[in-house]
Parts: sequence; C-alpha cells; structure tokens
Amino acid sequence: MRDEYYGRLLVQRYQLLEIAGKGSMGQVYQAKDTLLGGVIVAVNFLSRSKMNQRVRDRFMREATISALLGEKSIHIVKVRDYGVDEEEMPFYVMEYLKGDSLKEAMQNQPMPLPKFFSFMRQICLGLQCAHDGIEIDGNVTQVVHRDIKPSNIIIIKDATLGELVKVLDFGIALLKSDESPTGFMGTPAYCSPEQMDGKALDNRADIYSLGIMMFQMLTAELPLKPKTSSFDGWFQSHHYQKPKLFSEVRAKLDLPQALMDIVNRCMAKTAEQRPNSVTEVLKVLEQIEQNSAPLTTQSQSYTANTPPTVEAICLQSIWPKDKPRAEIVFPQLIQYRETEIATMWIMLSRSDIEKYRNNKPHSQFLFVGSPHPMLLWLTTLYQDEQQHRMLPCYLDLKKPIGEKILQILNQTGSYRLILFALEGDERCVCTIEGKVPTRKMQLLKEWLLESQNTGANHGQIKESKRSLKEELDTLKPKLVASLQRQISKKH
Repeated sequence: MRDEYYGRLLVQRYQLLEIAGKGSMGQVYQAKDTLLGGVIVAVNFLSRSKMNQRVRDRFMREATISALLGEKSIHIVKVRDYGVDEEEMPFYVMEYLKGDSLKEAMQNQPMPLPKFFSFMRQICLGLQCAHDGIEIDGNVTQVVHRDIKPSNIIIIKDATLGELVKVLDFGIALLKSDESPTGFMGTPAYCSPEQMDGKALDNRADIYSLGIMMFQMLTAELPLKPKTSSFDGWFQSHHYQKPKLFSEVRAKLDLPQALMDIVNRCMAKTAEQRPNSVTEVLKVLEQIEQNSAPLTTQSQSYTANTPPTVEAICLQSIWPKDKPRAEIVFPQLIQYRETEIATMWIMLSRSDIEKYRNNKPHSQFLFVGSPHPMLLWLTTLYQDEQQHRMLPCYLDLKKPIGEKILQILNQTGSYRLILFALEGDERCVCTIEGKVPTRKMQLLKEWLLESQNTGANHGQIKESKRSLKEELDTLKPKLVASLQRQISKKH
C-alpha cells in the first residue's frame, strides 16, 4: 500500500516506494537505491511516536548490531547504511528480502522433517553467530536476540542455496556487556521464564524460544496454553505449566525420540537444564538428521556411533528443483558438522562423467576488482588435448556465498565437485575432491582482501563478467598446454 511518503527521495539517494512492513521500533519501506542503479533496498524508519533519546540510541544500536552480525553470517539480515533525514528522523538501510516469514511457511500444519532440519540448521547458524559475539570498542560482546519467533525468521529463494533462511529484527537485542536488565521485552508466547521475570539473560533465553518455535514447527501448535492471552496468563504458563507431549498434539507424527528430547530440553524451565549453546543444539539436530535420512546406493554406510564422512554427506546431494536439467555449473555450500564445504555442482552426460570421474581436477582462478569484484573459478577435467572439459563458475564477491566460498578455498585449499547425470534422476552420481595449489591460495587471500575493501557496483556485474570471459578466451590454449606438460612430466 502507498502513503504520503511514496516517491520521496531520502538523502538524495533512496527513493521510497511502498510500505514493506513494520520493525520493532518503526515502519519499513521498500526503496530504490538511485546511486546504485535502482537496486531495491529496505529502509527502516524510527517511529515518530517513539522519538526520545533512549529509543534513538537503541535504534542506532540495532543498526550497529545487525550491520556487524550481517557481515559475519549470511543467515542474518544485512544493514548497508545509517542516517537521519531532513526532519532528524533516524533510519537505516537493509538488504531487501522478498520471501515468506517462517510463520507463513508453516501454513498451520506440521513441517516435513527435511525442511525442518534445513531451516533449523540455518536459524541455528545465525543465532550461533550472535551468541559468539561482535567486537565493539575492542571487546567481543555476546548478543542475545530476545525475540526469536516465526515472524522474525524469513525464508527467501536463492539461486544457489535453494531456500535461504535469515534471522531478522535485533531491535530488542541485549548485549551481554549491558550493566543491568531493562525489564521485560519480547513476545510473551515465546519468552523464557527468566525473561518474563525481567532478569539478566544469557544465550539460553534464546534457546528456550528456539524450543518453543521447534515444537510449533513440528506440530503446528504451541506447547503451552495459558488460561488467558494476557501477560499474566503467559507468565503462569512459562513458569508452571508443563509443555504438551508430542503424542498429545499429533499422535501420528512418528518423530525420532531424540528429536523430541532435544526440543523438550530447550524448553526446560530453568536455564541450567537447557543445552548450554546453540552449537550443542545444532550438533544434536545434525546427528538426528543423519541417523534418520536414507542413504543413496553410492553413499558410505555409517551408524549413530560413526559420523558420516564428507563423501557420504556430499553423495546425498539432490539436484535443486529450481535449476534446469542442462549442462550447467554453479557454486554451492554444504554444511558438514560445524563447518561448510565449498562445492561446485555440475550436470554432464553420463558418458562424460564416466570419462572423467577418476581424473584429478585442475583449478585456475581469474579475478577482476572493478567495476564490480568478481572471481572466475575454473576447474578443468582433463584426459588429453582433445578430451577435456573446462567448467567455469563465476562468483560475485559481494554476495555472501561468493565471499564465503572464496574464504573456504583460501583457508582449506580444498573443494568438491558434485556430479549429476543428464540422463539420470535428481541424485548425485559421484563426487571428486579437488585441491588448490599453495601458491594460488596466497593469491586468493589477496583477492579476498581487495574485494572486501572495494565497493559494490551491481549495475556493472555484466561488465566484470564480460572482462573475465575475454581473459579466459585468451588463456584457454595456454591452460591446456600447461596441463598437458604437467601430466606428461608425471608420466
């Protein structure tokens, strides 16, 4: 819907469009960033009705916390700018996220387990980043969100990740360096007993809220039912009412016992009885998922006492439904225990896969820093001068996945090719491990630093990509000759 601010040009840069929603302290507008070619952003204004110095300070702190956390995790909304308009109204600019909240995604029915595990993994990674802390004035300070609930989680379509989940609204977040609690703040249905009391909090308050939300995702119902929906009604329920049993809510859910146990632990009335960290919750959920998921015929077998290998996890990959069945290449991150693996997903004919599956891939990188920082990650599967496949993969280093993959390649020097057959089903056929030579890892480190210190110019992405393609066309004959010499020396 539109209001009187439609079309207004904010600080000679952001052209306000429609109201996109509400934050914890004000109105959020969809806007065009005219400086960057009309890129759509979200502008969050502090409400006039809350215009006092204390709230202004908190609003600026929300922007600061979100900006710092958004740079550390792709699972937290990114903040791009902060300022005040000509009427001294504070605002900050965020990435515009077009998607559904978790509340909308649940659709009042139990969520399928594969989707539950995927969403929870990403939510936990976002919260883990907050709980690990941000550096303010030279000190690392933990952040407690205090308002974890389905409406503060958004799911957006992503070309590489399929569905990307982000945690929103750090408007009432608590820094552990705060000298004293600020009384009760939060959403009563999801608040821990100690939060209802207005006591000092730590990360386990968020874990309680996470437990409430997980129960709701799995059953489509809240675990507590107060006598009234007033603050006092919820206060009594969180302090004294036992959460519903899963069997009471949905007799035919057939959930793993370990999953019900971890949800119940998160909802414990006292913080000491809950898991100590989101990392612990994440590990348990991943183990449950691994133990309950069927393996493909190519996967390596494992038991509850033997965690799956990287190979086994990669072999469970399924071709995304939003990708065409064609000979294409794209980057992807795969979660493995507490880390992520850099992978390149490739669809080829089955004959090509059989031809190259036992060959060692060769990696080459080309970089352009302007007008927009991009990396060409080129992997070549080689038999001889006539039989080789070059697999170009372009990484936008101003996108979270591009930056993250470059970081992983620089830090670990390893990656996986995930191969799918054109003539087959959606399951992975095989994987190939690749290594980045040490001399190239130093280059990657330099390029990563340069890209982080270079501004984005999204309107010129095509120009950067064209430059990389031209450079690749020039280098192709030299690359093939170089590979031929390397292989000849080995033989």
